Amino acid sequence: MASTAHGNSAAAARLAPEMKHPDNSAIVHESNGKLRFEISHLNFFYGPKQAVFDLNLNIPKNRVTALIGPSGCGKSTFLRTLNRMNETIRNTRVEGEILLDGQDILQMDVVGLRRRVGMVFQRPNPFPKSIYENVAYGLRINGYKGRLHDLVEHSLRRAALWDEVKDYLHKSAFALSGGQQQRLCIARALAVDPEVLLLDEPCSALDPVTTAKIEELMFHLKDSCTLAIVTHNMQQAARASDFTAFMLDGKLIEHSETSKLFTTPKDPRTEAYITGRFG
Repeated sequence: MASTAHGNSAAAARLAPEMKHPDNSAIVHESNGKLRFEISHLNFFYGPKQAVFDLNLNIPKNRVTALIGPSGCGKSTFLRTLNRMNETIRNTRVEGEILLDGQDILQMDVVGLRRRVGMVFQRPNPFPKSIYENVAYGLRINGYKGRLHDLVEHSLRRAALWDEVKDYLHKSAFALSGGQQQRLCIARALAVDPEVLLLDEPCSALDPVTTAKIEELMFHLKDSCTLAIVTHNMQQAARASDFTAFMLDGKLIEHSETSKLFTTPKDPRTEAYITGRFG
C-alpha cells in the first residue's frame, strides 16, 4: 500500500493549516476550497436518546475521510445522516445543517440524494439476483436508456471485480465469496456514478487479503469520488485515509490529516484511544 502512503503525503502538501471552529473542533480546509460536505452543529436523536452532539466537520472532495472511535460512539449514526439513511428508523430526529456542495440535504429529494451519496454496509448484502442484475438494478430503476452492459462492465471494473466475474455474469451473486460480494455491492453503488461513497465497516467480515483489495480500491476511487469510511481498524484508517475524525460518546473529539492525528494527536483522549489504552 505504498501508493496510499504517497497519496497521504501528497495530500498533506496541498493542505492549508487547520482552522478552528468557534467550539474548538478542528475544521480542515483545503487550500483550493473544495469541500464536499459541510456539517454544522449536528445533533441526532433516537427518540429521547441523543446519539450525536453538536458535531462540526468538513469532508473534502476526492479524499478519504475515516471515522474512528469505540463501539457506540456515534460513528455509524453520523455516517448515515449524510444520505438520510437514518430516516428509515422510526422516531428519529436530526438538528443542525448538512450541506452537500452547498445545498442543504434535509431539503433535497431523498431519492436524488441517495443517488448522489451511495452507501456500502458492514456485511455484503447482494440482491437475490445474478451478478449482472445486481449492478444493473440501480440503472434500471433510474431509467437509464444507454448501453446497459457497458456501464455494468465499467462499474465492475471500477470495483476491481470484472476479471473475476466476467465469464459468470448470469450466475447468482450468492455464489461469490464474501469479499467478492462486498466488491459487488461497491460496484452496485458505483453504477449510478455517485459523488460520495459511504462505507460502514466494509472490511469487518473480510480476510486480510480481501481487505487489502478494498483499501487499494478506495485509493483509486477517490480520483472520481469522495469517500467516508467508518472503521474500528486503526491500521486501516492510517493506511487508507487522508483525514481521520475521532469520535467519543457522540462527540467529535479531533479531526486532522491522518498522518498528524496518528503521530501527534492534540487531545489526550485521542492519544489514549490510538495507543490502545481504551476502546
